[in-house]
Amino acid sequence: MNTVHVNLGSRSYEILVAPGLLAESGSRIQATGLTGMAAIITDDNVAPHFLEQLESSLLKVGYTFSSHIFPAGEASKSMAVVENLNRELIQAGHNRSSFVIALGGGVTGDLAGFVASIFYRGVPFVQIPTTIVSQVDSAVGGKTGVNAPEGKNLIGAFHQPRLVLTDPNTLLTLPGREFREGFAEVIKHAAIRDEEMFTDLEALDPMDQNVPSELIARNVAIKARIVEDDEQETSGTRALLNFGHTIGHGIEASVPYGTLLHGEAISLGIRAALRLSENHAGLAPDASQRILALLTHYQLPLKLSDDISTDLIIEKLLRDKKFSGGQKTFVLLDRPGNGITCSSIPFEEIALTIDFLRS
Repeated sequence: MNTVHVNLGSRSYEILVAPGLLAESGSRIQATGLTGMAAIITDDNVAPHFLEQLESSLLKVGYTFSSHIFPAGEASKSMAVVENLNRELIQAGHNRSSFVIALGGGVTGDLAGFVASIFYRGVPFVQIPTTIVSQVDSAVGGKTGVNAPEGKNLIGAFHQPRLVLTDPNTLLTLPGREFREGFAEVIKHAAIRDEEMFTDLEALDPMDQNVPSELIARNVAIKARIVEDDEQETSGTRALLNFGHTIGHGIEASVPYGTLLHGEAISLGIRAALRLSENHAGLAPDASQRILALLTHYQLPLKLSDDISTDLIIEKLLRDKKFSGGQKTFVLLDRPGNGITCSSIPFEEIALTIDFLRS
């Protein structure tokens, strides 16, 4: 069992990583002291694989529960789905003594966590992530929320989970594309905090979906330490987790949700951030090439489609919450394993960098 502790005072929690952990979820949740009725929130892709196993584990230790299934995909990260889920929970008899279990990938975690943050003005929740993106990144840190037509994750709340249960065996059911897109977040962590991880990632077979628990734990430990230092992104440290996300989110929001998977858009954003890092932070070109080669190794895109206009991407960027107060802050690398922030990039260069992604 790999265990990572997130130290946030009264909101502290454990991240447990081990194959077969899903079957133990009931007893692991019970050990946190959570009582009351559980509301399982999952999507129609994940439910056929894992819902019955989770329900059985809850029954074994005496929990009562209701299960709520929404349509899979980024389009479900909406206020309409949030309202539907809240009404379903009310109709199922949930109250302020209940808790939510998010079973699924990043969309499910963000959506279910947001539901938990507002249902009866806030109830506890547990994350059971089932994708690479969610296991190494989004299930940790308490960011919850939904998208608006104007951009990604613009509506939400900070709401830390009580527990994160990560079973790497759940990755075995993922389609290859959805499995590999998550490695954009793994590469991001290596780029900003752990240069030695590059060697491990280069050695992995991207077709082998048996991901070592140690690699997942190593990634969540990076995020946990950053979250502990800057839980609500006020000091600037947590902003380092946005490496590749500033332009990446703009690209993702410029096409219908689901056209590009999150990690695919972030891969393009990382290429843009590397270009800016060479120009503004002194990153060596061979360091950029190593990271680009890793993205290619995991079959992540590096070339932006001509069908996505630069003007539209910039329009989405200007609405991005990372540009609050008019500050166009980018996360760059001055060397592998060391992320820094930079807010002095001329606006015109942002457009040129987006155009560069088409080359």
